[in-house]
Amino acid sequence: MSDRDSTDVDRVVVALDVGGTGMKCALVRPDGVAVRTERHPTDAARGPQAVIGTILDVALGLADKARADGLTPVAVGIAVPGVVDEARGVAVWSANVGFRDVPLRDLAAARLGLPTALGHDVRVGGLAEARLGAGRGAGHVLFVAIGTGIAAAHVVDGVAAVGAHGAAGEIGHIMVRPDGPRCGCGRPGCLEAVASASAIGRRYAELAGGSTGGAVTAAEVASRAAAGEPLAGRVWQEAVEALADGLASGQALFDVATIVLGGGLAQAGDLLLDPLRAALHERMTFHREPRLVAAALGDEAGCLGAALLALDAMGVRDHQERR
Repeated sequence: MSDRDSTDVDRVVVALDVGGTGMKCALVRPDGVAVRTERHPTDAARGPQAVIGTILDVALGLADKARADGLTPVAVGIAVPGVVDEARGVAVWSANVGFRDVPLRDLAAARLGLPTALGHDVRVGGLAEARLGAGRGAGHVLFVAIGTGIAAAHVVDGVAAVGAHGAAGEIGHIMVRPDGPRCGCGRPGCLEAVASASAIGRRYAELAGGSTGGAVTAAEVASRAAAGEPLAGRVWQEAVEALADGLASGQALFDVATIVLGGGLAQAGDLLLDPLRAALHERMTFHREPRLVAAALGDEAGCLGAALLALDAMGVRDHQERR
């Protein structure tokens, strides 16, 4: 094995994808392969200072485990939800974790003594899907994560747009139904108020009245729609039509080659993709129709993308395609 090959195999990035409930963590090689993965509770209810302490402790623990295994940690990549100022390395705001203006990049760099990058969870997920996953080779990719909310990342030649204020990609707040339900942002009719997984469950329960016997998930609505239940079919079709409107707007703005759907709702597979492709096709006029595919990396995407972001900050770009 050459010195270069040995170096590539030995180097790893400490990567953390932090959510409100848990954090997914990994040691990731420059070629995008995770050699160790862990999960830890976030316990956001303890408050932001406690969460920051957990993030730093977990990151340090991973770095120590890497060295114990003969690996060399070269950087740290952290992904968090909310509004992120990547240039300053500050978690500006996150409802899920309680962060407000937390200089997380500098805190991690000081604690671990390693160069650190801080990114937005959906943007780094999009980065990973564009380089290593379902959008690999496309050049222009729109990654759309559909879960409790809806957010997107526009990735061009392996670089995700951040925006002037760290808030690029909020496709969930495109207005698709002016007379629709009020969104958490305060405005009525946003895409995520109509077509997110949580919105689909709420809509079904609302129309069913008290006959559901409790909360119904979007996955259950999809299954009931596939089984021919009229109410579920109506709710599912409403969501598909709204998603198609949102994606058509995204295509008009970004003209991408591939749209990658991730998040919990994408796990519906062809129950979502087949009608959504048809609905999107109907909305295309002079715009080129994008390829519409499901995400390939699952819940690994956040960690892998956080690692890629850290490597980019170091000027390392030998990891763009998984072999």
